[in-house]
Amino acid sequence: MRRQEPFVAHHAGEWAQLADWLDRRESDAPLKRPPPEAGVLADADFPARYRRVCQHLALAKQRGYSPAVVEPLQGLVERGHRQLYRPPRPRWRAAWDFVLAGFPRLVRKHAGCMALSAALFLVPLVGVFTLLQYRPDAAWLLFDASMLAQMEAIYDPAAERFGRDRGADGDFQMFGYYVMNNISIGFRSFASGLPAGLGALYVMVFNGVMIGGVAGHLHVSGYGDTFWRFVVTHGAPELTAIVIAGGAGLRIGLSLIAPGRLRRRDALVEAGRDGAKLCLGVFVMLLLAAFIEAFWSSKSDLPDLVRFPLAAALWAAIFWWLAMGGRGRSDAD
Repeated sequence: MRRQEPFVAHHAGEWAQLADWLDRRESDAPLKRPPPEAGVLADADFPARYRRVCQHLALAKQRGYSPAVVEPLQGLVERGHRQLYRPPRPRWRAAWDFVLAGFPRLVRKHAGCMALSAALFLVPLVGVFTLLQYRPDAAWLLFDASMLAQMEAIYDPAAERFGRDRGADGDFQMFGYYVMNNISIGFRSFASGLPAGLGALYVMVFNGVMIGGVAGHLHVSGYGDTFWRFVVTHGAPELTAIVIAGGAGLRIGLSLIAPGRLRRRDALVEAGRDGAKLCLGVFVMLLLAAFIEAFWSSKSDLPDLVRFPLAAALWAAIFWWLAMGGRGRSDAD
């Protein structure tokens, strides 16, 4: 019998890598593609590694090695077989995992662009809102008379429902309207990043100025109570999604300006891939915002003791999700 000690010493490292890969795969934790020097088995290398271990097991049996060698190899082969031939995850499971973990990890991956997008949006919003509290007449520089009158009519405290006049359309039709409106804003915030990020910069500042102008005018004109009651809940997913879409657009633009070590074309492809995934998450958030806006925010008879605590809980839940979702798991996206 050939000596088994050199055989074990020569192959023990790759057996350990395969065992580690199987441990992580069996825990359902997403696996990332590590660099070659990381000493971690990559997903793409698993089939070849599995075949090698099968050969090692056959050799160990042929040479009559001890059970201390054969049995662990047999276990690796059986576990590898289950992973290699197991059915793929259902599509709904993959989508659910992305929403819960993959999307927030991707937002954190581009935290710099997200912070810049938030600043471009919030600074003009807060600035214009504050200005209108001291100079209410400045609203005429942003909106014409008919638009100001329309805003005041929409948020009239005497109205039966907050928001746009539904007439006989009903909540379901308004839900469709809000979906299209929200998604168009989110798409513009993302797609405008292509011309070196300047479009995304303009869109975020413009949205901040307009929303700050609407909020500032209604607040100083005595319609603030109605306005804040309407927007406080659905504003959590809607405004956050707009900021994320703007951050994705800025990421596209920065890939052209500062591609790093990549060629500009490769950097743009990578940024576009991440941006497309971010847009999927933004779509889900805007869909949620439209649902809340149509079926919850517009109800004027909801008591504030119900409306505001639930709004606060939703804001907290979204920030917690974006900050903590997917932590402790390797990034497969």
